[in-house]
Amino acid sequence: MGQRAESRYFFNQQKKCVIEGTFKIDGFHLKSFFEENDLDYEAETVLRREISADGKSRAFINDTPVNLPSLKLLGERLIDIHSQHATLEINDPEFQLLVVDSVAKHDELLNDYRAKFKAYKKSTAKLTQLIEESDKAKADLDYYQFQFDELERASLDADEQEKLEQELYALNNAEEIKRNLLSATYLMNDGDAAALVQLREANQQLAAIEKFNPQVEELQQRLNSVIIELKDIAAEIENIEQRTHTNEERAVDINVRLSLIYNLQKKHRLNSNAELLQLQSELSDKIQQAIFGDEAIEQLKQQIGLDKKELEQLAGQLSANRTKAIPSIETNVLQSLAEMGMANAGLKIEQLAVGHNSPPNGGGLGANGIDTVRFLFSANKGHALAEMSKVASGGELSRLMLSIKSLVAKNTALPTIIFDEIDTGVSGEVANKVGQIMEQLANNLQVITITHLPQIASKGQSHYFVYKDDEGTTTYTRIKQLNEPERVLEIAKMLSGDKPGESALQNARELLAS
Repeated sequence: MGQRAESRYFFNQQKKCVIEGTFKIDGFHLKSFFEENDLDYEAETVLRREISADGKSRAFINDTPVNLPSLKLLGERLIDIHSQHATLEINDPEFQLLVVDSVAKHDELLNDYRAKFKAYKKSTAKLTQLIEESDKAKADLDYYQFQFDELERASLDADEQEKLEQELYALNNAEEIKRNLLSATYLMNDGDAAALVQLREANQQLAAIEKFNPQVEELQQRLNSVIIELKDIAAEIENIEQRTHTNEERAVDINVRLSLIYNLQKKHRLNSNAELLQLQSELSDKIQQAIFGDEAIEQLKQQIGLDKKELEQLAGQLSANRTKAIPSIETNVLQSLAEMGMANAGLKIEQLAVGHNSPPNGGGLGANGIDTVRFLFSANKGHALAEMSKVASGGELSRLMLSIKSLVAKNTALPTIIFDEIDTGVSGEVANKVGQIMEQLANNLQVITITHLPQIASKGQSHYFVYKDDEGTTTYTRIKQLNEPERVLEIAKMLSGDKPGESALQNARELLAS
């Protein structure tokens, strides 16, 4: 069930502990759980927990590893453990409402409400956020508008900075560039030793002898190609040289423009025009939100209003179902208590508005509807009804809890319930009645009961005996299933001690037979 496991309880600290349970879950409406958690659904499902000596644990559902919360979530829908200390939860408002809802049998309606309520709370949280953002945007509108206008006037382009920096670099070095380009042109076209002049001369020499050697003809053609390529290069160099000139006015303009860009980046602590443009877009969104945010808020308010009306309608149905179920709960619990020797007990279930000690519809919407419940109890005639923990003894609380759990079990799909010594403070015929209630429960689900009372133990269909075995300096705790003669003997021991006589054995046989 996902509770904390501590290796200090291990008898053998060198070995890991494995606990495994097999559950028949067909008919308990659990397929959705397996689908939501991407697990294989099996009519016979195995839960396994492996705990290492170092305290680390692993959990499995049908041999698929799962996290502990998933195991806990499924485990709580398969097993209900009720011990003598668990009677405290009877005063928990959530548990009390769970009792009423289980008898009302409106699980589908309640789940629908909870899902819609969760979405409703999410929407209201979003509305609060939108209002806060809108108020802030309005307060900062002038500031945002100033920053946006400044960026918009700059008419920025994402690649502008890099292009301007390259152009300025060329302008600042125009004389050197022009001088080198002129030198390259002279070396290729002009002068006695110009490259193209020399190559043309070489080409003429090869053309004169190509008729004597086919290889020379091929070389002459390749040299022609080189000459053509070099002429193109020389022409391009000349074009670049002619376009290259100093322009102090243009350099001044570029410096002014770059200075504006650098100042904007420094002001906003950004590194590029692209980031400035992103900021401009964000400022535009904030301005739009300040100007048009009220429209979005109003639309969301209208939607929340519609959602609230739907929730109120669903909550009203839930409340009506609870109102209808409460008399049945009171009657059944009191009838069960009367059978267990508490004929003068009184029980009143108050239906209150969420967050208020007043009738329903006086409060707001809660996670489970518009109302909550409060159980008031009296164990004896003439005593005023009050919270159960204040007016009931341990034995009375145990019987009350058993009555309530019995009612819940009849109306809720639950495979297994475990009663761990909840027979505190009862004996005799009352214990017999408690055993009968547990026996009736076993018609609908698996009931495991730990008890020291023969009247209750005798109602079991099968028995397991837990005992301690001393071997030398070590004590072992063991458990074994009892056969028929052993069942009689152990019930008899409960009746009269370790060495029961024939009368005790006969009494044990009669208890088991009944």
